[in-house]
Amino acid sequence: MFTATIHFEQHRECILRRLTADADDPVPIEIEEVRDGSVTFVLRAGAETDANAFQRELEAADHVEHVDRLDETNLLVTKPSCGAYSAIYRNHGTLRRSNTIKGTHREYNVLLFRREDLKAIIEDLSSFGTVTLGKLEEFGTGREPSMTDRQRTVLAEALDRGYYEWPRDIKSAELAEALDISRATLQEHLRKAERTLLSTALDRDRGVRGRRATPKRRR
Repeated sequence: MFTATIHFEQHRECILRRLTADADDPVPIEIEEVRDGSVTFVLRAGAETDANAFQRELEAADHVEHVDRLDETNLLVTKPSCGAYSAIYRNHGTLRRSNTIKGTHREYNVLLFRREDLKAIIEDLSSFGTVTLGKLEEFGTGREPSMTDRQRTVLAEALDRGYYEWPRDIKSAELAEALDISRATLQEHLRKAERTLLSTALDRDRGVRGRRATPKRRR
């Protein structure tokens, strides 16, 4: 199993390309779900004024399916994929939650099982953009991760119910309802648990090697 950082220059038009073109720093996007050609993600605007502007433009776009304001700076968005997310999942990759976008540039952190899958992802992405491979590291089995009991419970439930299958056997809203928590709380638990797992594995690898919700308003 490997983790790969993929830098991608998007050649296709995309509303996020326009929204983030003038951002001072890359805007974090945390992928929640890719399903039937649509992607659901948390857009971390970083400031309330930016979130307000992003929300207005997203709600005004006919192709955006859903916009939900999670808090002052974060939006939950569902829209058709511009192609990159589908290319990654179609070739057996899994997007980690920490990804960024700024104008045409995207940085994707991908978990995959085989180098052949990475090659297929790059070939697919190259058909509508420019791809540069950043880090490629083995995903090692590290020490026991330090997660809270609640994070471990939520992560185990997500795994057992097929949340990490492709396509997913259960949607995030259904999983949150089964756990009797909000979708935002579910995302936070999963995000922290995944970050712990990744950090633990990558830190151990370095040591071994001695290197380094308001629905969208229809108008």
